[in-house]
Amino acid sequence: MTTQAPPSLSPGLAETAPGASMFRTLPHNVEAEKALLGAIFANNRAYERVSEFLLSDHFAFGPNARVFEACARLIERGQIADPVTLRQVFEHDQTLTEIGGTAYLAELAASAVGVINAGEYGRLIHDLHLRRELINLGEEMVERAYSAGVEEDATGQIERAEQGLYDLATRGAYEGGFQPFEQSVVTAIKMAEQAHRREGAYAGVSTGFTDLDKLLGGLHPSDLIILAGRPAMGKSALATNIACNAAYARLRSKGQEGAMVGFFSLEMSAEQIASRILSEATDISSDRMRKGELSNPEFDRLVVASQALHQTPIFIDDTPALTVSALRTRARRLKRQHGLDLIVVDYLQLISSGPSSRNDGRVQEVAEITRGLKTLAKELNVPVLALSQLSRAVEQRDNKRPQLADLRESGAIEQDADVVMFIFREEYYLERDRPGQRPEERDDNFASREEKWQTRLNDVRNIAEVIVAKQRHGPTDTVKMHFEGAFTRFRDLDRTHGRMD
Repeated sequence: MTTQAPPSLSPGLAETAPGASMFRTLPHNVEAEKALLGAIFANNRAYERVSEFLLSDHFAFGPNARVFEACARLIERGQIADPVTLRQVFEHDQTLTEIGGTAYLAELAASAVGVINAGEYGRLIHDLHLRRELINLGEEMVERAYSAGVEEDATGQIERAEQGLYDLATRGAYEGGFQPFEQSVVTAIKMAEQAHRREGAYAGVSTGFTDLDKLLGGLHPSDLIILAGRPAMGKSALATNIACNAAYARLRSKGQEGAMVGFFSLEMSAEQIASRILSEATDISSDRMRKGELSNPEFDRLVVASQALHQTPIFIDDTPALTVSALRTRARRLKRQHGLDLIVVDYLQLISSGPSSRNDGRVQEVAEITRGLKTLAKELNVPVLALSQLSRAVEQRDNKRPQLADLRESGAIEQDADVVMFIFREEYYLERDRPGQRPEERDDNFASREEKWQTRLNDVRNIAEVIVAKQRHGPTDTVKMHFEGAFTRFRDLDRTHGRMD
């Protein structure tokens, strides 16, 4: 925002007039703006110290903004920017003429500071701009809160305000850009050192499953991991198991390992997730819990387990139809208040990208959601594990193992994800394909077919396949795991005996 103010105006002071009430001007410092422009006139290298973060819009005094913009154009074309070269640019500029024309350029040149100080003056100008934007944002918040519109409730206004504050904070983070390769190498060495100290098992957040960790190296910060499957394959169960394993590890190690987990459940309630976790911990079916079929010893075991789980660092948000913006805002808030090392989203297709995308089609909406989740992973530097449904095309094939093409509604899921994993349980399909269910199947070969079916069913009973179909940083492969449906629990598979460890 650019405001008109005379150069002599004292920076940020309240002004009074006889008989007038006290009022405040927006934060600004015209003298700092003049000093910076003078430094650029004296040595164009001063522009390099501020060009990365400072724009003409950040100047409070309009003519100064015009001069800075003209300097930027000349310097970026490889020309010199000084009062002589700028004279032709501003000969017919009415804004500059009103305050002295070319004489004002000479005044700017006389206000020069050293090139070394140019960066500090630029940061001061930028900081004052952010303060003015913050005031504008606050005024907009007040106006919206007073409005009686029905399109946006108070909660939506809060989320919008938080989004605005975050966007403003992001614009204020001007220390980004290129970094020396030396710094990148040091970061890579630190990651390798973490893996080495853990005997090479993984460098990211552990899933709690040995074979899966060996293949993935754990869940890495800034990665978007998609866990997809058809209904009843165990997506939510595996995601909950991974979240619990990471949180348990953090609790046991007193913060040295594992993760502080934020779990966004758009399908199940927080109580249903807690029931699953209790079922996994106690070997008591959540179905029997719900129906009140527990014996007294089982109930006592449940109470003891619940007390042990009280300190587990998992935070659950079960708000339905959450937007990407709201999810992002709440994740940032959680990280600020409690810390955050892993985000789980169950599931992707239940997220809304917001009202602006309602007419763009579902495919475009899903693309925006996946981009939003990937951006969130990078912003917070945490892995985001998002569940996804698969299309029904899987059911129409003889081989029902999922493929990347089966990701529902958008190829953007495959494009944006760093890792894509599928869950497949052949047992589920075999149980529904028993021979002899139709009268015409009961022929002379029926007994042989049923025996083969039973043998195959026994071979795959309680076995789930986690198919890593895409991994940006490593190989793809299939990991077999033990699955106990009654307790919604996955475990490592003992390959020797075909049972869990």
